[in-house]
Amino acid sequence: MAPETSSERTDLIEALGAHRGFLRRTADGLTDQQAAERSTVSELCVGGLIKHVADVESRWTDFIEHGPAAMAISESFDMESYAAGFRMLPGETLASLLAHYQDVADRTDGLVRSLPSLDVSHPLPEAPWFEPGAHRSARRVFVHIIAETAQHAGHADIIREALDGAKTMG
Repeated sequence: MAPETSSERTDLIEALGAHRGFLRRTADGLTDQQAAERSTVSELCVGGLIKHVADVESRWTDFIEHGPAAMAISESFDMESYAAGFRMLPGETLASLLAHYQDVADRTDGLVRSLPSLDVSHPLPEAPWFEPGAHRSARRVFVHIIAETAQHAGHADIIREALDGAKTMG
């Protein structure tokens, strides 16, 4: 039997939806070329940020479902591949990135609703950016996804404003 949707779960889903909406709106009306364009001194672009946020959300959702192995750094990790996760690559379209992001969002929202407990917790893998021996509960992961999405929605808003003057957040 699935857990009831508590007000806490509803709040998490609504907060995720609000910040995802801000991020998605930064792409409204953009062409693929504009979505891939760097409009500031940063390497970031609107499409790349959407891609990155979807990938990060998906990895954290994998962590909730499968534990620390989902977050482990592979032996083949290299900075160029990591940096490519922030850019639109040849053959990628804004429509495909947005569709993937929607699939990831649907999966995450389903997990928020269906987890037996938001207290389910896993140890974090060893990494320089994690405190040794730290654990993360599903609740804390969902809050992290909200923060990550909000932060990058702000980045995307600045990039969009530099592209064509459009503002999505005010």
